[in-house]
Amino acid sequence: MDAFESLVVTLLEREGFWVRSSFKVELTGAEKRRINRPSSPRWELDLVAYRGSTNEIRIIECKSYLFSRGVSTRAFTAGERFATRFKLFNDTALYHVVRTRLVRQLVASGACRPRPRVSLGLAAGRITSSPERLALHRLFRRKRWLLLDDDWLRAGLVGAARGGYENDVASVVAKLLAKGGLLQVGDEPL
Repeated sequence: MDAFESLVVTLLEREGFWVRSSFKVELTGAEKRRINRPSSPRWELDLVAYRGSTNEIRIIECKSYLFSRGVSTRAFTAGERFATRFKLFNDTALYHVVRTRLVRQLVASGACRPRPRVSLGLAAGRITSSPERLALHRLFRRKRWLLLDDDWLRAGLVGAARGGYENDVASVVAKLLAKGGLLQVGDEPL
């Protein structure tokens, strides 16, 4: 698990989810053929988050892009070069097969209750521009996807800074930044 994924895990856990990283979905041979990937290994998901109180599963793709241009709507447009990085978002058949098998796998193992609500989300550390941010939020709402953007990350870190002590890197760093006046939401320093 990389550092960005670790941060997202911590923030999701603070929201009441248990989270597994690099989760392997055991696709059958028939399922692999259905998605035109007959020799594909197990499908790996960046993060799988589950909240028992709401019987909710979140499949989260993590892209920090902190030192790059960032995520744009082009990545969710068929035929675009970056669309291949977001396969579950851009290939409906693939998403349905992976989602169905994931639910069966989790229910069979007792890790979640039957008939969970499943959502697909993207945790993105950087979005290309303010207009793109608005366009991405509109697109994700329309598709019923979750966009966990840098605003969500900052709000989660503010919550960690305000909360009780937790022995994890994200919480400790958030508290250090808040004490130094470096962590704020909008114009409000903590």
